[in-house]
Amino acid sequence: MKNYEKGRKITKRGTFILFLFVFLSIIILITLFKIQILGYDDYQKNVIEQLTVETKVNPLRGKIFDRNGVTLASNKTVWVLYLSPKNIKNPEFIAKEISNILNCDYDKVLNKAKKTGYKYQVVDNDLNEEEAKRIRELIEKYSLTSQIQLNASSKRYYPLSALSSHTLGFVNADGVGIYGLEKVYNNILEGTSGKYITAQDAHGGDMPFQYETYIESENGYNLVTTIDTYIQYQLELQLETAAIESGAQNRAAGIVMNPKTGEIYAMAVYPDFNLNEPYVLDDLSQKKLNEYEKDTKEYRNAYLNLLYTMWNNKAVTELYEPGSTFKLVTTSVALQTNAASLANNFVCTGSLKIDGYYRAISCHKRKGHGNLTFAEALQQSCNPSMMKLAFAIGNERFYDYFKKFGYTTKTGVDLPSEAGGYYHSYEDFSNVSLAVYSFGQTFKTTAIQQLRAVSVVANGGYLVEPHLIKEIVDNDGNSIYKYEVQKSEQIIDESVCQTISEILKDGVNGDGGAKNAYVAGYSIAAKTGTSEKKDKYDENGQTSYRVSSCVAYGPSDDAEVAVILLVDEPTLGSKYGSVVAAPYVGKLMESILPYLGIEPVYNENDIENEQIEVPNFINKSLTDVEKELKEMGINFEIVGNGEEVISQMPIAGTKIYKKSARVLIYTSKGEKTYTYIPNVVGKTAEEANFILTNSGLNIRINGATNFVFGNSAIVSYQYPLANTSVSKGTVVEIKIIFTDEEE
Repeated sequence: MKNYEKGRKITKRGTFILFLFVFLSIIILITLFKIQILGYDDYQKNVIEQLTVETKVNPLRGKIFDRNGVTLASNKTVWVLYLSPKNIKNPEFIAKEISNILNCDYDKVLNKAKKTGYKYQVVDNDLNEEEAKRIRELIEKYSLTSQIQLNASSKRYYPLSALSSHTLGFVNADGVGIYGLEKVYNNILEGTSGKYITAQDAHGGDMPFQYETYIESENGYNLVTTIDTYIQYQLELQLETAAIESGAQNRAAGIVMNPKTGEIYAMAVYPDFNLNEPYVLDDLSQKKLNEYEKDTKEYRNAYLNLLYTMWNNKAVTELYEPGSTFKLVTTSVALQTNAASLANNFVCTGSLKIDGYYRAISCHKRKGHGNLTFAEALQQSCNPSMMKLAFAIGNERFYDYFKKFGYTTKTGVDLPSEAGGYYHSYEDFSNVSLAVYSFGQTFKTTAIQQLRAVSVVANGGYLVEPHLIKEIVDNDGNSIYKYEVQKSEQIIDESVCQTISEILKDGVNGDGGAKNAYVAGYSIAAKTGTSEKKDKYDENGQTSYRVSSCVAYGPSDDAEVAVILLVDEPTLGSKYGSVVAAPYVGKLMESILPYLGIEPVYNENDIENEQIEVPNFINKSLTDVEKELKEMGINFEIVGNGEEVISQMPIAGTKIYKKSARVLIYTSKGEKTYTYIPNVVGKTAEEANFILTNSGLNIRINGATNFVFGNSAIVSYQYPLANTSVSKGTVVEIKIIFTDEEE
C-alpha cells in the first residue's frame, strides 16, 4: 500500500513535470515564433544597426533660374570638419592646431575633442577651400586621419545676392527652404538623400569592402521662374529711389506682371536683404534696433521682430486700402452694368452727404472739381462722382462684381503666407459701405490682389492667376511640369475695358492725376491712389499715416505689362501717390517697354520735347561736323580757328534737350570758358530751360516730359548743384515733376 502511494506520487510528479516542460516548450516556441517570424524584420534591423554605420549622402538641391536661364539660386561646395574623439590621443594639441587655422574658440574645440564617448563631433560645417586645404595639411603632417576628418558638402548660394530676395526666399542651416519659392517648392528642390552603409566588427573596426552598400542620392529638380532679371533690377532700382526720396517708414513694394498670363516678371520689397546672409538686418532695420540697449531682452525681441518683418514679402503678406486705384473698377462696373455711360456728367462741390452717415464725405479736392464728364471724374479721381456711380450700380451688383474682381479670394500665387483680403460680408454691406468702397476705402487688399484686379481691365476682362513658376526640369533638361494658363470667365466686356483704358491713357497724356507716369512714345494707362491708415495713430492721436500707390499698364490698347508700386508711410514732401509713386512707375515703364520689344510712337509733344544723344565729333573735319550739326537741327558754337575738332562739350553719348541744345566745338587748344550753374529748383520747366540755356548750359530732362500741359510741372532736383563752376556746354540734369496733388 505504501509502495502504491509512493508510486502514485511519483506518477503525479512526473506528469506535472511533463506538463510544465510542455508548457515551457510552448512558451519558448511562441517566443521563437514571435522573434524569428513576426519580429524578424525589427530584430534584423536592430542587429544591422549595431553592426553597421550609416552615413547620409545629401543630394544637390535643385537650382532656380529666371525665365532667360540666369541662375538665381545654386549650390557651392563647402567642407565639414569632424573630430573622432574616441580616437584622439592629445585633445589639447588638436584643439590648438584647429583653432589657430580657423581662428575659432580654442575651448569650444577642446570640449568637442574630449568627448571620448563619441565617434563624430562636428566642429564647423562651412569651411572654404583654403581652410580645408590647411586642415588637410595638418592631417597629413601629423598622420591624424583617424582623429580628424573632412567631408565635402554643398551650401545654398545666391549669385545675385539680394536681387529678388523676398521672392526667392532662403534655406535654413539644414538646407530646408523656409521662405519664398525655396519654401513652397522645397519638396521639388531638395531631392532624395542617399546612404553609404559600412559594416563594423565587434570592436568597432571597419570590415572589408564587400560588406559596404551605397544607395545613390537623387538630386532635386530645377525651377524655371517667370522672373526676368533685367525687369527685376529695374523694379528694385525705382522702388529704392521712391522709398528713399519719400522717406518711407514702413517699406515699399512693387510687382511687374503680364496681365494676359499672370506671369510675374518682377516682385520686390524695399529694403531687401542679402540671401547669403539672411540674418543680417538691412540698414533701416538696424537703425531701429540701435534704439534698444544691447544684451537686453527688449533688444533680442526687437531683433527678431525686425528680422521677421524684413523677411516678409510685403507685396503678398500685408494688407492695405487701395484708395483711388480702385476707381477704375468702379467705373468699369458702372459701364458694364449700364448704370452709367460716357454721356454722364457730374457736379462735385467738394463733398457728398449720404443717408446713414453723420457727416458729408469729402473729395480729396476739398473745394470741389465743379462740372465733370464721366472721363474727367475718373481722371481727376473725384470721390463724390464715384459714390454716385456706386449708388447707380446698387449694393447687390456692386458686391457681386467686387467678388468677381477677386477681392474676396486669395490669388493663389505660389508664395507662402499670402494674406486674404479684409472686407464686409454682404449682410453688413451698408449704404455707407457702398459709398466708401467706391473709392477704395474701408476694405483691405494685398498688392498682388490689387494688380490682379487691375489686370482684368488691362487684358480685356479676364481674372488671371498670378504665378512665378514657368517650368520644372530635371538635371538633363527634361521638362517635368509646365504651367498652362487657364482662361477664366470674362468679367467685363472688352469694349468696356478699352473705354476705361483710353480714359486712363488720356489722363496720363493730359492733365489727369497720373500724368507723372507719362512715357514719351508710349501709351500708358495709369491710376494713382492715396489711402489713410485709419487703424494707426500718431502721438497726437491723429491718423496721419498714408499709403501712396500707382497702378499702370501698357501699351494701353494691348497691354503686355502691368505694374503696381506702393510706398508705405511717406514722410518727406507730398504724400499723394501722384507724386510719391507715379514718377517711378513712369521710369520703370520707360525701361521695360523698349526691353520687351515694343516700339515707341511719338506724338507732336514728344517730338517737341525730344532728347537726343550727342555724336562723337572728335578728330572729324570742322566742315563735316558743321554739316552734321545743321542737319540735326542743333545750335553750335565753334571755339578756335583750327580745321579739325579736338574736343567737344557735351561729350559724345550725352543725352540733351534738343529744343535748346548748344554744342561747343573746340578746334584748337586754349582755355575753355566757364560759368556758374544757376539754381532752378522750384522753377517751371520753361523757366528752367530759359535760365540754363542763357547761361550757356545744356539740359537733360528726367521725369515728366509732357510738361507742356500746365505750369504745375516744376524742377524738383538738379545736378550739378547750383553755384558749381563748370565748362560752358555742360549738361545739367533736371528732374521735372507735376506737384498738383491729384489722384
